[in-house]
Amino acid sequence: MAEDKPRLARLTAILTQLQAGRIITAREIAEKHKVSIRTVYRDIRTLEKSGIPIFTEEGKGYSLMEGYKLPPVMFTEEEANALITAGQIIARNKDKSLADQYKNAIEKIKAVLKFSQKDKSDLLSSRMDIRTNNNIPKTSNFLIQLQTAITNYQLVRIDYLSLQNKSSTRKIEPFALIHTQDNWVLISYCRLRKDFRAFRLDRMQSIAPQTEHFEPHKITLQQYFEEARKKWNTLPPDGSCN
Repeated sequence: MAEDKPRLARLTAILTQLQAGRIITAREIAEKHKVSIRTVYRDIRTLEKSGIPIFTEEGKGYSLMEGYKLPPVMFTEEEANALITAGQIIARNKDKSLADQYKNAIEKIKAVLKFSQKDKSDLLSSRMDIRTNNNIPKTSNFLIQLQTAITNYQLVRIDYLSLQNKSSTRKIEPFALIHTQDNWVLISYCRLRKDFRAFRLDRMQSIAPQTEHFEPHKITLQQYFEEARKKWNTLPPDGSCN
């Protein structure tokens, strides 16, 4: 199998990949860098010999020792441009919390750019304008909190106004987020209805993360979609909350 990258560049990229994920399999590394599994094994041994603390979990993959920090990542001009472009798009997103947190993140990313890259990034920012949904106001401010609730299996209480303008208070177990037709939709297990329901973020009047945590759900998002198709023969409708 041909190696598309010089080895030094590939080793650096593998380190970045290991830093980005908790456990990375040899197959994931091989597919990303278009090399053989044998080459991956050789590269991992090289990194270990150079003093990088890589743990091998038998049957699972590789991970960096917890707490080990790599030097700041350097971005190529193309990667920096992609981040600036994403920022322009996200700024038009309907959820204020996402726009605010991305702005904070991009400021930290800019801090590690070279001076020449910073100048080019500033120039590109001033020469782009995303016209799609340019005037749509922010309609929610809950996305980032709900993302945290999903990853921490944290119960959330919401005050919700349905599309039929019916108010209700629910305790929900956040499961997944979907972006559709310019709206964010939260898929959650509703303890009141004892089933999964879809809640539009722009219809949430308030949310309150609880101290209680719930057991992880036993299905994947794809399995949820398959079950939803069986029930409704389509994806769950926006704002469905019966």
